[in-house]
Amino acid sequence: MNTASSTLDCSIDFKPYRIKAVHAPEQAPEWGDWLRELGFIAGEKVMLMARAPGGDPLVVRVGSSTFALRRAEAACIEVTLLTEEAVSA
Repeated sequence: MNTASSTLDCSIDFKPYRIKAVHAPEQAPEWGDWLRELGFIAGEKVMLMARAPGGDPLVVRVGSSTFALRRAEAACIEVTLLTEEAVSA
């Protein structure tokens, strides 16, 4: 697995990532719980499926669910790119 991490809003479309952590912003601490309730938890696979014109919102798949997230929400989700070997495992 690639050890370099970034946030979901900066990920490459249609590439598989693994969630490393969720970091809620100070001004909206409830976002952390809300994102985890939706399934954005460490260890889950996630993929950016589409971006609206202008880049907001983003269509994101986590597990077998698909959500529209605002770019600011996706920026709270730290991810690492999965290698081909990790995807097939």
